[in-house]
Amino acid sequence: MTPSKINLMSTYVLLVLIWATTPLAIIWSVTDLHSLWALALRFFIALPLSIVLLLIVRAKFPINAQSLHSYLAGACSFIGSQFFTYLAATYLSSGIIALMFGLAPIITGLIGYFVFHIHLRRMQWLGMLIAVTGLGIICLGGSEHQVKPLGIGLMLLSVFIYCASIFWVKKIGAPLEPMAQATGSIMVSSLFAACMLPFIWSYAPTEMPGLRSLIGLSYSVVMASLVAMFCYFKLVQNIQPATLSLTTVLTPILALVVGAILNDEKITMMVLLGAAVLLSGLFAYFYQDFKASRALAHKMKTD
Repeated sequence: MTPSKINLMSTYVLLVLIWATTPLAIIWSVTDLHSLWALALRFFIALPLSIVLLLIVRAKFPINAQSLHSYLAGACSFIGSQFFTYLAATYLSSGIIALMFGLAPIITGLIGYFVFHIHLRRMQWLGMLIAVTGLGIICLGGSEHQVKPLGIGLMLLSVFIYCASIFWVKKIGAPLEPMAQATGSIMVSSLFAACMLPFIWSYAPTEMPGLRSLIGLSYSVVMASLVAMFCYFKLVQNIQPATLSLTTVLTPILALVVGAILNDEKITMMVLLGAAVLLSGLFAYFYQDFKASRALAHKMKTD
């Protein structure tokens, strides 16, 4: 049964809100916890919840070689990418983290061009150039507290691994249900997190974290790791890719506002200018897709 337009719109809005607030949840979760302990706890808590959901929806969970390979590839977008995001959380504001993840489609396009020889249009190259210019403005104009080059570098690594993981999963092509793929990837991520513990054991929490850290950790587990996943795959199956890609432009804008209101993050005029330029680059990158999507929607209405 195809979901109604109101249902899909509600799902879309919920996904944008979750993705816009997840960077702030990460920032809050590391307030009283070592960044890598916060990351490990996120997967340790998400694992049993994902298994319960897997049982509730009665999704098949294959353990053949192809499926295990796909779980490993998916884990790269989970713990592989998030490892660097959590390290960057001590150097960047939540809005800048969201803005960096907005570069994911551009980095995906570059990987596709150089590795898989996927054609890129001139407008897409122009969009990339504009976006990189915006990123440069942010690096030069950010305050010392908000934008540090090391944090930018860590986030670029995070986004690159996230994008590479998508290609890896697609190349494997395992016929897995989204819930099975996610659960398997969380399992592998939890295993890597367990292997990480001996190296961060000296930073283990010795007392209950504060309320802000607990809220951030809980939100990142329930909303970012589980609810957002359901919303995303539901939209993938029911709306145009270009429409879904628009979240890349909407999310950073909301994240900047949310960070300023809830976390008192100061935004300089140069950062705002850089963000505007970067988002303009993203819009230029997707312009042809948006145009094609609108033309298709108009054609479907008239038919």
